[in-house]
Amino acid sequence: MKFIISILLLTSLAISHTCYADVSIVVNTANGGAISDTEISRLFLGKLKKFSDGESAIPINSKAGTAARVVFEEKVLNKSSSQIKAYWSKRVFSGKGNPPTEVDNDAAVLSFVAENTGAIGYVDAASVDGTVKVVKTF
Repeated sequence: MKFIISILLLTSLAISHTCYADVSIVVNTANGGAISDTEISRLFLGKLKKFSDGESAIPINSKAGTAARVVFEEKVLNKSSSQIKAYWSKRVFSGKGNPPTEVDNDAAVLSFVAENTGAIGYVDAASVDGTVKVVKTF
């Protein structure tokens, strides 16, 4: 019986891991600066307001619960969705900032980033089109 439970557990872990798609960090095509993993994290946590070239950054989030957001929070921010929610609740309550604006889906992220020079967002890597520039893929 323990063997069967072990097999089921390993199978479910393997399946859940394969459900995660790669997430691409995208910026406007006019954005020429390089960006590190730490800078990406700090931008989305409200600790950094500008890109390394001095241009103001406008981070944009996918709607809470979307696959891209779950992967982004886990792979890039190294936090769970509940940890991010608690983090932003504390920052808002203390007056230290507001979370990035949320949009409904990858298409809305791509549209926003394409239309705003300082925008940075993330989408499922398969959703990327020529209207934005990919700076990292996780």
